Amino acid sequence: MKPGPTLAALVAGLAIASSPLAAADETPAYAGQNTDLMHLDNGLVVDGRDIETPDGYTSGFRLIAGFNPLRLPRLDLGAEFSYRESDEVPTRLGDQQMLLNTVSLGGSLVAGVRLGHLGLYAKSGLVGWEGDPVMPGQDVARSGTTRVQGLGARLQFDRLVSRLEFEEFDAPDMAHLNLVTASLHFPF
Repeated sequence: MKPGPTLAALVAGLAIASSPLAAADETPAYAGQNTDLMHLDNGLVVDGRDIETPDGYTSGFRLIAGFNPLRLPRLDLGAEFSYRESDEVPTRLGDQQMLLNTVSLGGSLVAGVRLGHLGLYAKSGLVGWEGDPVMPGQDVARSGTTRVQGLGARLQFDRLVSRLEFEEFDAPDMAHLNLVTASLHFPF
């Protein structure tokens, strides 16, 4: 069976994008904008950014520290630390509706690979969280530890950087923290 023109074009496009001549730069696959990175003398790359959910309930920050192994220059390894605080999130416990304030603190391992202009990455880790009801008289303080996992892609052409990321918390009480984010950056 002979591959069709679309399959051949896809294979050729991936080969061109992953060639050393087409490499965008040495920005890690999981990073935001290159201008936001801090490069340390020992080879460590640090990236930090704010977290804000579209519904306005949650804010916080994440900090990623990573490096590139010497023998695998297209591989990016790192660790992410995140803090999130949510105020008055509407949720349901059994048949009772309530507003819940939550605080979460987590850590994840991040691994990515750069294929020319395209960077793909995945992360997995644990998050500890604590939730307190807003209304007095509701002694349903909840806390726990849950797994967090995510996937992302970064595409860069010259100064144009686009990102897509999906992050999921494996606890029904923390579903308000599940995120799908997309961004497009063009500095001028």
